[in-house]
Amino acid sequence: MNFNRILLSVGVAALLFHTSCESKHAEHEEDATFQVTNPIQKDTVVFRDYVSQIRSSQHIELRALEKGYLQNIYVDEGQFVKKGQLMFRIMPVIYQSEMEIAKAEANFAEIEYLNTKSLADSNVVSQNELALAKARLTKAKAELSLAEAHLGFTEIRAPFDGIMGRFNDVRQGSLLDEGELLTTLSDNAKMWVYFNVPEAEYLDLVSSSSLEDMPRVHLQMANHKRFADEGVIEAIESDFNNETGNIAFRATFQNANRILRHGETGNIQMPVPHPNALIIPQKATFEILDKKFVFVVGEDGVVKSRQITIATELPHLYIISDGLAANEKILIEGLRKVENNQKIKFEFVNPEKVLSELNSLHAE
Repeated sequence: MNFNRILLSVGVAALLFHTSCESKHAEHEEDATFQVTNPIQKDTVVFRDYVSQIRSSQHIELRALEKGYLQNIYVDEGQFVKKGQLMFRIMPVIYQSEMEIAKAEANFAEIEYLNTKSLADSNVVSQNELALAKARLTKAKAELSLAEAHLGFTEIRAPFDGIMGRFNDVRQGSLLDEGELLTTLSDNAKMWVYFNVPEAEYLDLVSSSSLEDMPRVHLQMANHKRFADEGVIEAIESDFNNETGNIAFRATFQNANRILRHGETGNIQMPVPHPNALIIPQKATFEILDKKFVFVVGEDGVVKSRQITIATELPHLYIISDGLAANEKILIEGLRKVENNQKIKFEFVNPEKVLSELNSLHAE
């Protein structure tokens, strides 16, 4: 009997203690003060990233125009060469001899023509003989020009200023076939950067501006640093890729310091302006069934959940396109501690202060 009384006393005490704790917890929540703020409304520029391929504005293959032994190499891989600079020479002995023969035949034909002309002027030979002599001279001169061209092909010179590529397994003394690849040459003073734009974004761009008025773009290199100069969009491909739904854009970058090289990769960053953008902290939102919501706090302190539409996501921030007004207050902390239609105590925090704290967090 005494034992049962002891158990009853312990149970009553435990119930009273639990009820007391719940009462104190409820009182604590009712006494809690939550922070609220306004959205920030300001002109904002967001950069949209596109994977890109970097190409030289002029990138060509240098090939042997004649068959023969590679007699001399005057340049090295990676060397900067000037337009007209001699780079390779193919052994010219055969072509030199052919040119000497053609030159001798041209001289002979010219002497023959002059003699025939003198006789024709004296009516010793007919005009047909003179015409034949002139034709033989014309043919001999043409053969001389052809021989000179073949001899000229034994010297390979730079067609423009550029940087030498890697030698294609050819060395001094190599036997070359006609058309064999020697190396490549790239003009890196101006670079073409290609990037693919989805159809919807393409339509937004071309409907709002012409090709000449498109915004200048930035290039983020592979080391995540931004290239010093801005690029200009100068061309858009004619056709969409049916497999990806993208169309290729080409931006041109001046490359005075030759930092960019043919074949590099990077990211094009295109500025997208958002005038009078409505910006809120990401931490002020919560998600239900893939939809974003915020708690809007009225002047009476009553909390109301509100669905919002996200236009663009930034680090720690959202740009809102619908669902919220600039003068409305939103809850920025304690979202899990309140319920819809609950009345709370709140203190207002300047939105600039909220933004600065988020920027500080992002910098860390």
